[in-house]
Amino acid sequence: MTQSFRLPDLGEGVHEAEILAVHVAVGQSIKEGDLILEVETDKAAVEIPSPITGTVSEVLAKKGDMAGVGDILINFGETAEAASVAAPAKTPAATPSADSAATPPERKADQQTPAPQATKTAEQPVPASPATRRLARELGVDLRLVSPSGAGGVVSADDVRNFATAEKPAQESPPAEQPSADQPPAAPKPAAVSAPADLVSPPAGSEAGLPDFSQWGAIVREPFRSIRRATAAHMIASWVQIPHVNCQDTVDITRLEEFRQRHKAEIEAAGGRLTMTVFALKAVATTLKKYPHFNASLDLASQEIIVKQYYNIGIAADTEHGLMVPVIRDVDRKSIRELAIELQGTLDRARQRKNSREEMLGGTFTITNVGGLGGSSFSAIINHPEVAILGLGQGRMQPAVVTDDNGEHEIVPRLIMPIVLCFDHRVVDGADAVRFLRQVIDLLEDPDELFITMI
Repeated sequence: MTQSFRLPDLGEGVHEAEILAVHVAVGQSIKEGDLILEVETDKAAVEIPSPITGTVSEVLAKKGDMAGVGDILINFGETAEAASVAAPAKTPAATPSADSAATPPERKADQQTPAPQATKTAEQPVPASPATRRLARELGVDLRLVSPSGAGGVVSADDVRNFATAEKPAQESPPAEQPSADQPPAAPKPAAVSAPADLVSPPAGSEAGLPDFSQWGAIVREPFRSIRRATAAHMIASWVQIPHVNCQDTVDITRLEEFRQRHKAEIEAAGGRLTMTVFALKAVATTLKKYPHFNASLDLASQEIIVKQYYNIGIAADTEHGLMVPVIRDVDRKSIRELAIELQGTLDRARQRKNSREEMLGGTFTITNVGGLGGSSFSAIINHPEVAILGLGQGRMQPAVVTDDNGEHEIVPRLIMPIVLCFDHRVVDGADAVRFLRQVIDLLEDPDELFITMI
């Protein structure tokens, strides 16, 4: 008895995954709980154990394929459930008739009782491998219209090709109804507005107007998938939906750097790293309590602003696999020491693709720090559905005018860091953004008052 393993629902908002590794082969015996696949979603890499004990009869998934939730990835021929059913007693073979001599019994049975074809609806995924789905998209074929030939109603690549090459009767649209002389013409319908997804995925078979670059020299085509593809979709959705505004300033972090140098050794001994991001986490959490609308989301369906009373801050992490944003939870309740240790462990797991999905969800605000890369002033894209993001640049020694207690001015070298706040102008106004940013700057410029009791 054949039993199919489909890509399961991996959680909120995940509709597809990239196959990272296939750990089974045809003919291999598998026990329930054995690792069979590794997949990667836009949230994290996930190991998938087998829910079935049996023998692998067909492997439809291949490394690099994109699979949708419900796609058949592996077929099992002999399962534990089937093996537990006793085989029926054998009966003497009947004398074959002329009909049965002409047609083998199994063939005759196939002719008399064709396999029922599963009803395909838009709500139920069509059984097909990821490669077949990709072929269907390239040929512009709707899988719901293709008759399957595979076991269990699976649509094969040949089924798609045969459907694409078959002659299709032309479908003539009915003539438009002409208005009568005493009936005014109908008002023209407004043009449809393209969905944001149209900006991410051009129509099947379209090259989006790109020229043949190979005519000018050698090129290399790389797959646009996994974290990079998910990042692109998320960024364009954020950019299209949110009216971005930003305000920029600088922070004198001379005293903060002195504070960091004094305490970094003890933090490293505890397993953490005392970086500017750690200080920014604490400063932002403190400021969010004073300006709660920066810790919110906009619900257009209900016309409400959802203000969160918890402070989970995402940290944009540059990894070799692409941009990832793990979340540090309850930042307001943790000390600098705790944040430094937790952040280091979180970033290490992100770079190794070992973050759990829970670590990537539930953020209320995001911080991105490009200072370690040498970046200076920049503007960041808000991490939808959040309404603000704080960017930090590299601190550099610069001449600055300093006023002493006697009111005297002098020019001295100071460590100055650029800082930017990008915000959703639908939820917060520019004046509040300036106040928010000023509060963060004040906290970073006077670390002793805020941080000394939190080490």
